[in-house]
Formats: sequence, C-alpha cells, structure tokens
Amino acid sequence: MTSRRSRGDGGLHWDAARERWIASVTVGYSPAGKRIVKRGSGRTKTEAKNKLKEIIRDYDDGLASTPHAYTVGQAVTDWLAYGLSGRDASTVETRRILATQHVIPALGARKLAKLSAEDVDRWLAEKARTLSTRTLRDVRAILSRSIARAQARDKVKRNVVLLCDTPVGQIGRPSKALTLPEAEALLAASEDSTIGAYVVLSLLTGARTEELRALTWAHVNLDATPPHIMVWRSVRAGGDTKTRKSRRTLALPQRCVDVLQAQNVRQAAARRLAGARWVSGDLVFASEVGTALDAANVRRGFRRIATTAGLPAKDWTPRELRHSFVSLLSDDGVPIEQISRLVGHAGTSVTELVYRKQIRPVVEDGATVMDRIFPRASG
Repeated sequence: MTSRRSRGDGGLHWDAARERWIASVTVGYSPAGKRIVKRGSGRTKTEAKNKLKEIIRDYDDGLASTPHAYTVGQAVTDWLAYGLSGRDASTVETRRILATQHVIPALGARKLAKLSAEDVDRWLAEKARTLSTRTLRDVRAILSRSIARAQARDKVKRNVVLLCDTPVGQIGRPSKALTLPEAEALLAASEDSTIGAYVVLSLLTGARTEELRALTWAHVNLDATPPHIMVWRSVRAGGDTKTRKSRRTLALPQRCVDVLQAQNVRQAAARRLAGARWVSGDLVFASEVGTALDAANVRRGFRRIATTAGLPAKDWTPRELRHSFVSLLSDDGVPIEQISRLVGHAGTSVTELVYRKQIRPVVEDGATVMDRIFPRASG
C-alpha cells in the first residue's frame, strides 16, 4: 500500500481528463481562512515531482506567489506605469519610447521566470549593431530596473541582467565646439531678439539650456558690481539644478549685460502688447505672451541664427554653446579647475570626460619649471 506523503510535502495524483500528473501543495491561507494551493503538472510522474519540488523551494524562499505566466513585457509595462514616479515628463516619455521600440518587441513575450543571462547577452549584442553605447546602457537599465521591481514583488527569483555587461555600441554623434571665428560669427548674427539674447548668454556664460530657460529676472542683478546671474533653478522636475555644484552665481561679461538690458526693454513692450494675455512668470526668456520656451523653440531659433552666421545649422545644437564656452576658455589657458567651477561640475574629471576633445591636451607647467631649474646647457 502506498504511504501517504508527509504534511507540507504536497501531493501527486493522476488527472485522467488531462492525462497528466498533477502536483499540489498548500502554501498558506487567505485572510478569509481559505487555503491557498499552488499546482503544477507534468506528463510523467517524475516531471510532476520536479514541479512540486520547485513549488516547495519557491515557497521556502518566500516566492510562493511567483506567477509562471508573468512576462518580461508585463514587467516593463508595470515599471513604466509605477516605477517612474516623480521623474520629469520628458524623461518618462524617453524611457517609454526606448522600452516600446527596443525592449518589449524583442523580449516582451518571454516568460520572466525563464529569461536567462544568455537571452539578455544575445539581445544586447543584436542591439549593439545599430545603437550607440549610451543608448545600449539606457535600454539595459530599463530592463534591469523592470526586473528589479518585479523581483521586489516576488515575481521572479533573481535579476539576470546584473550578470550581463553592456557591449560597445556604434559611435554616436560627438559633441563639437565652435572655433573662435565661428563663435564671433554667431555672436554677430544674434539678432535683437529673445533667442538672440539667449544665444549670447549661453555662449558667454556656459549655462545649461535647461538653466537658462528657467532663469528669472529675480535672479538677474545688472546693477551689482560685478553684474551677475544666479543659476539656482532649471526646468527639471522640482525646479532644482542638475547637481548641488550646479547651483552657482556667475559674473556677466559686458556683452551679456547689454543683451539682458535690451531683453528687459523688449519684454516690457511685449507685456504691454499682450495685455491680459500675458502670463506672469518673471522668466527672462519667454514667448510673446510670457510663457516658458520649450526645447524645440530654442532649437529652431538657434538654428535660424546659425544659418545667418554661415554655419551648417543641422550640424549644431544649443547644448554645444556650452561645449564652445569650455573650449574657448581652455584655448585661452584657463585652468581646468576654474572651468569646472564655472560650468557647475562637481570635479575636474567630469569636465575632462565630457569635454575631453575641447580641453587643451598640452600641459606646459612642468616643462616651464624644469627649464628654470635645469637651464639649457651653453653651447
């Protein structure tokens, strides 16, 4: 006579209708006192026993509620819906586009519990043929964070993405910097307009585009000695700057003082013309009715000025005004430590990494000192 299995070891029985062996085990009770039973099946008794062992092992590991039908697509969709709370709307939209274009189509139908490190490696290798390394890091992060969220909710045992490195992708579009003649041409072409003032201020102070779009007149002091702007805000979520070091006060070159004074007069005239339609936000760079400029507004205006300056507008972006600021200072011999403070970096490593092509490659201080210590031998 077959002995009864021990309590807690589950049970096995043959289901004639399904023609399969059924494994079942009680894993707890609902708040109403009803038993919660997990089941698995197999064509053979051994296969069903293995399923039973897996259920019991998951229960012992605290994963008794793991749904085997839960897919990668569901995990990514859940993360997009609930895992980006508090992020800027543009960040959420960017992550959604990357997920729907690169993650879900390739891996979405895969059962999350069955996803392996080899699957992720093959997926990343395939994407490396067309995507830049930066984009590869982003799509890998989307998958990893989606699985981490599912793991925290007992949907899967481990995050296999952590076992996979990001491969080297395609070379992305490198950032460029204006030469001195190109910068002079751009400044000369900056017409008497809001965007013209924006271009002058961006090029001559190195402020980020997100910082200038949020700049208010309350943070501009043209009567002080020296005149300055307080870069304390940005258009990021919450209105704070990118980092703590990014919060800084910058003295203004005279050319910036002139364009800001003209911008103040021009904006006062626009306010009178708009009348009741004017939206009071105290923004320095605003539309004709006082509303904030978005990135597309700035990009179109900048490219119009670049075309007037004789530059190929499609090859330049507003953020490269900041790169040009760093390049021009470096070419003039300004130390890297001082440039880092001006652009709001936490240290020189970020400045050198991001703007490495613009930083002067020749460090002359050591040679100068050695020439003084060991002068050239006579003859």
